[in-house]
Amino acid sequence: QVQLVESGGGLVQPGGSLRLSCTASTSIFRVYDMGWYRQAPGKQRELVAAVTSGGTINYADSVKGRFTISRDNAKNTVYLQMNSLKPEDTAVYYCNCRGSLTNYWGQGTQVTVSS
Repeated sequence: QVQLVESGGGLVQPGGSLRLSCTASTSIFRVYDMGWYRQAPGKQRELVAAVTSGGTINYADSVKGRFTISRDNAKNTVYLQMNSLKPEDTAVYYCNCRGSLTNYWGQGTQVTVSS
């Protein structure tokens, strides 16, 4: 079982920035594909960004050019740098850790973009 601990959420004004972090309790972090998802009230959970164990990255169209996902295998951590935040980015953000036969989720961290 892999535990995922997220941090970095909060309240920010439109146009501001936040960086989310997710640290995994595993000694083989490097083999997992990691991702960030979000869920706004009344909406389905959606993929925001993902980075595979091999370093391939993909983003949702709505965040391309504003968000950057990265991973540090030495620290068992994946990051999501969020710039130029918009009110529609408001959601609970979840870290995801996926292996060939496993799928783990963090507890979620709230991001609110409001003036």
